Amino acid sequence: MAVTGFLKTEIKLPQGVSAHLDGGLLKVRGKSGEVTRRFHLGRMKLAVDKSILLTIELPKKRELSEFNAVASEIRSAISGADRGFEYRLRIVYAHFPIKVQVKGKEVMIENFLGERHPRRARIMGGAKVAVSGDQVVVSANDVEEAGQTAANIEKATRIKNYDRRVFQDGIYIVEKAGKVLV
Repeated sequence: MAVTGFLKTEIKLPQGVSAHLDGGLLKVRGKSGEVTRRFHLGRMKLAVDKSILLTIELPKKRELSEFNAVASEIRSAISGADRGFEYRLRIVYAHFPIKVQVKGKEVMIENFLGERHPRRARIMGGAKVAVSGDQVVVSANDVEEAGQTAANIEKATRIKNYDRRVFQDGIYIVEKAGKVLV
């Protein structure tokens, strides 16, 4: 099934957000910071003025999905440069008190299930991690950096070889970029 015609989407830049296009590299600046994305556009055309214009002529089905993916990434970059993204995690323990601290580009998780050696989770790119009480907050301008950092922290406390119904200790994502999960 081929989609016929000319597709065009215009993405408005909010007040205080600017964009610059150099080849396939899009840089979006806003009050929260800068987000950079590299696109391999193929037959799509990208133009930046007071808004971002993405166009394609006579797209095939695969190109239509790529078109929508590129538009979604551009919206995400604009939102990140304007407001940023924030993930919230909760520290849960019933057996041994967990100590979480940030050291450089790693999150150290000590005394998890009484283990002697700390578990480590990598902080991606420019993400910032703050620990206060039983809350861990991950914030970044890039949604991929924030999401991957939160996933690394959650994955570091995954339990193996224990009954998960009894051992529910860990660090769990409870809010993703404004969407409450619990």
